[in-house]
Amino acid sequence: MLVLRPVELTDLPQLQRLARESLVGVTSLPDDTERLRERILDSCASFAKDVEGHGPENYFFVLEDLTNQRLAGCSEILATAGFDEPFYSLRNRHFTSASRELNIEHGVPALSLCHDLSGHTLLRGFHIDAALVRTPSSELLSRARLMFIAAHAQRFAEAVITEIVGYSDDEGGSPFWDALGKHFFDLPYAEAERLCGLESRTFLAELMPHYPIYVPMLPQAAQDCIGRIHPDGQEAFDILEREGFETNSYVDLFDGGPTLYARLASIRSIAQSQTGTATLGDVIDARGRYLVSNDSLKDYRAIVADLDYTAGHPVPLSTEMCTALNVSEGSPIRLIAL
Repeated sequence: MLVLRPVELTDLPQLQRLARESLVGVTSLPDDTERLRERILDSCASFAKDVEGHGPENYFFVLEDLTNQRLAGCSEILATAGFDEPFYSLRNRHFTSASRELNIEHGVPALSLCHDLSGHTLLRGFHIDAALVRTPSSELLSRARLMFIAAHAQRFAEAVITEIVGYSDDEGGSPFWDALGKHFFDLPYAEAERLCGLESRTFLAELMPHYPIYVPMLPQAAQDCIGRIHPDGQEAFDILEREGFETNSYVDLFDGGPTLYARLASIRSIAQSQTGTATLGDVIDARGRYLVSNDSLKDYRAIVADLDYTAGHPVPLSTEMCTALNVSEGSPIRLIAL
């Protein structure tokens, strides 16, 4: 059975493996021992902290196969993007010019450096083993974060964003980066993303042009990357789109990938998840598949379970399920149909 839980320091060696396997552009999962150690310790402190509002906390989750204690994926929630430093992105909007004398009005799409999205909660760091792509385990890894937000809403902002990794080729090159960012940093795309993972995107962002960049002036290959998703990032996009997230006018600073946005009240796993109590028993007639979690903080757990569930009644869970969720008879649980 696979269970989603908060990261622990003992996970460090396996997280290094996941970092090596992750897609270029997942900068929150750096392949660096000390940075990963800092990320883990920061997450442990965030789960232990007593807070009444969203701040700099980072909640790092791992997906563990309980059979062999092997990590199969990871994902994160940053409570407040841009809390300590601006969260930069590119705003993609039309710039309109007009001439009264000629009776001409013309709109041109332009990219502008901004930090409009600072203050929102950020989902990031999604990575899952290739063998589990497009399985219920992917849904668990992504959506159980949202169920955690539902249980602890006071820790998060009223709106949630996520950046989907943009297009890069098989050699790790990005036409968007080559046409824009590379002119300001003599670095290949993969190296720029690596530096963002090790340090911060701010030091690179602040050297980007602060004036609008007119999209038609970019090479066609770069224009085609604006809002384009890397094939390996499509599943992360699809899951959140089904949750109610929508694209907006913002794209990633380095690869042009799309940004998704949703308010808490419109996110399916938050607005439609139901709470109940666990009861120990055999699941005889499983009629549906659900994401199931406890509502704990530092002992948070979530699984995929086949259940015979009736709203308003206790939820029968097998001994194996109760153990995985770290719950007992009468414990509160949260669930939503898969």
